[in-house]
Amino acid sequence: MDYRKKTVVASVAGLTLEGMDIMFISFAMTMIISEFNIDLATGGLISSITNIGMLLGGIIFGVLADKYGRVKVFTYTVLLFAMGTALTGLATNIEQVYIYRFIAGLGAGGEYGIGMALVAEAWPKNKQGRASSYVSVGAQYGVILAALLSAIILPTLGWRALFFVGVVPVIFAVIVRKNLDESPEWLAAQKNKKMNNKNEKSKLVQLFETPRTTMTTISLIIMATVQIAGYNGLMIWLPSMLQQSQGLSISSSALWTISTAVGMIIGMLTFGRFMDRFGAKRAFGIFLLASACAVFLYSYATGSVGVLLGGAIVGFFSNGMFAGYGALISSFYPVQIRSTATNTIFNFGRAIGGFSPILVGYILQSYDMTVAMVYLAVLYCISFIVMLTLRKSTGEPMQSIEKY
Repeated sequence: MDYRKKTVVASVAGLTLEGMDIMFISFAMTMIISEFNIDLATGGLISSITNIGMLLGGIIFGVLADKYGRVKVFTYTVLLFAMGTALTGLATNIEQVYIYRFIAGLGAGGEYGIGMALVAEAWPKNKQGRASSYVSVGAQYGVILAALLSAIILPTLGWRALFFVGVVPVIFAVIVRKNLDESPEWLAAQKNKKMNNKNEKSKLVQLFETPRTTMTTISLIIMATVQIAGYNGLMIWLPSMLQQSQGLSISSSALWTISTAVGMIIGMLTFGRFMDRFGAKRAFGIFLLASACAVFLYSYATGSVGVLLGGAIVGFFSNGMFAGYGALISSFYPVQIRSTATNTIFNFGRAIGGFSPILVGYILQSYDMTVAMVYLAVLYCISFIVMLTLRKSTGEPMQSIEKY
């Protein structure tokens, strides 16, 4: 296996394990609430605290990866979220659950951007979209893996045993550390830095170093926020919406979830190749506008076939774009701050976009499904407008979105 394939395999496995770890809480939430005798709001705070950990972990480990090496810090992030997950199984009260999920969030937040930076630095520009899409699908594999493990473990061994599975990524981290070398591009940048004896500015400061860089960083955060907000709004509330508006049973809504997830996976794999062939601006432009139309029209879907097929189409466009964010963000920043940029931007989007289900819930409570879908459609239109502002810098460090 050559170096390029190794970076993809390592990053896919890392994101799969991260996705599995995050989804464990969703499947075990009912048992946790029952055991600790807490209300739904207190239980929901677990996810919020995890998101805060992911944001901080993304920034901290992104900076460390740019300074000390991708592979080294990548393995530390895997070890950290593995430790946080396993410790969750030992929690004796809800406060300890919060602490351990925060630790898991720190590691999970750091892992994403480092893996994407590794892939971006290993693959040529005209193939980074598809490489990024292969990695992004890993999160869906994690969801499927978590669902299978939950179905097997929860009924027989309970929720604590489920989290003990979190020690498995430790083995993966050891394998990666032994078999994957540091990025040649990062090594070259470090050598160049020593030769020129540069005193670099703070990695975070460099994301806002010039007006153009600041505008690009903010624009990318908005796009990432819309991506996460749309995904959360759709996947958390749509099954309930359909149960009410279409009279779907729980088993039928589960079938909807599967069809939508399949649409998402196909969309991600398609988007990566589309991005490589036609460029980032065309790819994101088409998928963003198609997402806005699809979610709006979906509010008028009727019948089981229409609901299932429409869900797959919505998933295809709305989450297909997820495959391109790692490559897109990486293309705008030099190797010296690439992990910092990817982790900071995407985890800010994840933290802000994570509040979308609250707003969608309020809309559903006060209005109806059509208004909720209009809200999501407007989000994609906003992201489209913001995407149009991404421009080529007159100099380094940013590269052109047109080249991609």
